[in-house]
Amino acid sequence: MSKKPNILLILNDDMGYSDIGCYGGEVQTPNLDRLAANGLRFSQFYNTARCSPSRASLLTGLHPHQTGIGVLTYSFGPEGYAGDLNDRCVTIPEALKAGGYRNYMSGKWHVAANLTEPTASWPLQRGFDEFFGTIIGAGSFYDPNTLTRGNENVEHEARREGFFYTDAISDQAAANIRKHAEQHGGQPFFHYVAYTAPHWPLHAHEEDIAKYRGRFDAGWDALREARLERLVASGILDKAWALTGRDPSQPAWPEAEHKDWLLRCMEVYAAQIDRMDQGIGRILQALEQTGQLDDTLVIFMSDNGACAEDIPEGVPVDELVNNLMIARSHTRAGAEVRFGNQPDIMPGPEDTYQSYGTAWANLSNTPFRLYKHWIHEGGIATPLIFHWPSGIAEKGGVRHTPGYLPDIMATILDISATDYPGERAGNPVPPLEGVTLAPAFRADLAERAPMFWEHEGNAAVRIGKWKLVRRYPEAWELYDMAQDRTETRDLAAQHPERVAEMRARYEEWAERCGVIPREKILELMRQQPAAFWEEEEL
Repeated sequence: MSKKPNILLILNDDMGYSDIGCYGGEVQTPNLDRLAANGLRFSQFYNTARCSPSRASLLTGLHPHQTGIGVLTYSFGPEGYAGDLNDRCVTIPEALKAGGYRNYMSGKWHVAANLTEPTASWPLQRGFDEFFGTIIGAGSFYDPNTLTRGNENVEHEARREGFFYTDAISDQAAANIRKHAEQHGGQPFFHYVAYTAPHWPLHAHEEDIAKYRGRFDAGWDALREARLERLVASGILDKAWALTGRDPSQPAWPEAEHKDWLLRCMEVYAAQIDRMDQGIGRILQALEQTGQLDDTLVIFMSDNGACAEDIPEGVPVDELVNNLMIARSHTRAGAEVRFGNQPDIMPGPEDTYQSYGTAWANLSNTPFRLYKHWIHEGGIATPLIFHWPSGIAEKGGVRHTPGYLPDIMATILDISATDYPGERAGNPVPPLEGVTLAPAFRADLAERAPMFWEHEGNAAVRIGKWKLVRRYPEAWELYDMAQDRTETRDLAAQHPERVAEMRARYEEWAERCGVIPREKILELMRQQPAAFWEEEEL
């Protein structure tokens, strides 16, 4: 190939494994489904269980602790936990710039500690030529905090009529693609599109919500069973893998109270994904109209599993608005925002701030258990789509080759024939932790290097078909992923030697990458501004 391919990397926020149509879900995603039908879906790809760490790993090809984002974008003191992308890692755009690429970003950044003043960890200082989006990790879709263009705050842009953040991210990406074709047509581009949908708060347009009225009326139990059937029928999952049980904290659907409100929550959540897919369609249209689609590698994934957090009543508004900067106290028209998962408040409008809760998150992660923040499959399994007409011959294929976030940078550098630099600004950088997935574009790979995860004491190592995983502070569990991907049969007691060997491999990795014990993390977190998750959930 004489010309280096363009790369369009699309990441969405807090979406479960099986929500989109081409992964068995009920949400109408014709544009993502089209990419899957004309490209590849991966069945065993993993993120890093939480927003900031996943973004840091994705952008650098390293583990989060090596980049300074060991937990979130709050400083916890020790090396690797500063909450700020450090100067000892190289981002994808920084590497690609040396290879002749022009780099764009629209959407959520969330790897910088300073939310209001440009620093060395902001997008333009980390390799991007143009940036439009938010520095913070969550907020109103109608009036987001920290909206930035380049290095300048542009929150006033959200005051224009019809502004909606998901649309703004999509439209900026499409505009960038068109402008690039006009002004830099001889150069390849890298574009990172980082949606906040479907992260809470539940904000969506009525016309999008209306599409899903009645779609979830069967309830979470029946819908989980139907999703698994579709996943098996499509070749993504093995029929031998059992469906995990309903979350024990949640009732069976027939016994659930406030069904009208519960259904509305899931309908709004679906509408958030629907709106994102509409925007992806406009981005693909820009690629087609500029004659760039065939030569563009499009990658789509989610940053973690579905989020089971409930937003309680009585959250200190000052904490959310002024300290965490993830909410507005009033709408643009001056109405007071109503916070909390209260059944008498229907989500969707700008004056609400709610989440869809544990039971629907359990549906989103079908057939797996647990959620964002944990390292069991429900926390880290993500859909992954590759679409590249000029580079991937097979259409509609499924790959069962395991992979995780550090592999994305390795793959991009491989297909763009770009070297990984050994230093940044005079500082040596660690070697890439990932391996290229490009050989899997042709066929499944026989084996891969071990994979490791850690987030606030929750941890795992996967070697071949074996996964050793811990939900802190509980004991390590061992699963045979070839026979039991849904983690229903713990084999740790039957294989103590394997557990000891894999735990030793994990401890060696944790020491090398700067992981610190969970107890120390909790001690440091208690010194930070309160958030609305409970300490026992950390």
